[in-house]
Formats: sequence, C-alpha cells, structure tokens
Amino acid sequence: MEHHNVFAGIKEVIQSLDTGSISTSRKKSLRLLVEYIQSKINDRCEVRINFICTHNTRRSHLAQTWAETIAAYCGVTRVSCYSGGTEATALYLVVAETLKNQGFKIDQLSEGENPLYSIKFAENAHSVIGFSKTYDNDFNPKNNFAAVMTCSQADTNCPFIAGAEVRISIPYEDPKTFDNTPQQQEKYAERSLQIATELLYIFSEINK
Repeated sequence: MEHHNVFAGIKEVIQSLDTGSISTSRKKSLRLLVEYIQSKINDRCEVRINFICTHNTRRSHLAQTWAETIAAYCGVTRVSCYSGGTEATALYLVVAETLKNQGFKIDQLSEGENPLYSIKFAENAHSVIGFSKTYDNDFNPKNNFAAVMTCSQADTNCPFIAGAEVRISIPYEDPKTFDNTPQQQEKYAERSLQIATELLYIFSEINK
C-alpha cells in the first residue's frame, strides 16, 4: 500500500500498530464503518464521520484526530472527520499532550474555559481544530454523515442523531478513570494507540 506523508514521529507510531491484535468480535463492529466508508468511496461521495462522546473531551477527539490522520496516511481521500458531545465542556489537556507525545504538532489558539487547539499531522494537511462542542454544533455536518458513538453513555443517552445516515457504536473505555493517578500518562497513551490501531484496520480495508 502506498503511504502518504505524515510527520515522521506519527509514521513511526502507525507502523508500530498491530491490527492483528483486534478481536474478531470487535472487528464485526468496525466492519460497519468500513462498509459505510467503502460505499461512499464507490459512489465517489464525500465521507463524513462524526465521532460522538458525552462531553467531547477525550475519546471523540482522539478518534477524530487519528481518523483524519490515518485516512491521509492510507491515501483514502475525501474524508472529513468531526467530533461532538451530548454536551460541550473542553478538550482535556492530557489528550493534547498525548497526541503531542505521539508526533502531532499542537498549538493552542485561544484561552478560556474551552480553548481551541490546532492539531497538525502533516506539513501540507489542514490542521484538525480541537475544541469541545455538541455533536450538532455548526462546525459539524448537518446530514450525510456517519455518527460513530465512542462511549456507551452517549450511545444510551442519545437515541437519535439528526441527519446521520448510519449510527455505529464503537465504545472505548474512558481514560478519565486514571486522571490524577501515576498511570494517567500511560493509560491515555494506551487508549490513543488502541483507537489508532482500530482506525488503521478500518482504513486499510478500503479499496480506493
């Protein structure tokens, strides 16, 4: 497979991921997203994916950033990734630090309770703009998108996502459990890599 330019540190991380570690049952959930993306590619349509979690603080941002990055790495074009919550809070600082440690260039663009971050994965790619927002925020698509639920709480609390063509549940354990513990850094890195591994599996399955 031809691999496209991402920063060297990120490329190293992606090349270290083992998609063979994903269980068969988990792959069944992931296949639903593979099929959605493939159907859009086949129809030469834009692929829009909105990753949704309760607070749009941790997992949904990791998923949005890695999806955008790995789509580019795998050469799957016309992919736009978004994230949102059932409520808005702030992108958790440790998420930005975790991505920085894994090779991303992070710039904080604004101050305040819900700062804006520029998250860059390649010299010539648009930055992912990270900030907490509700899934139906004007920043996000209104229709023709896949709603990917990255936490079981949002999946339960949000039975209907207006405008979504499909709704796919791919929940992740919340690294928040380890906030302010000695394992915090390790557990955030672990969750980020799990999400990256599953997205690498998804985009590697796409026939362009």
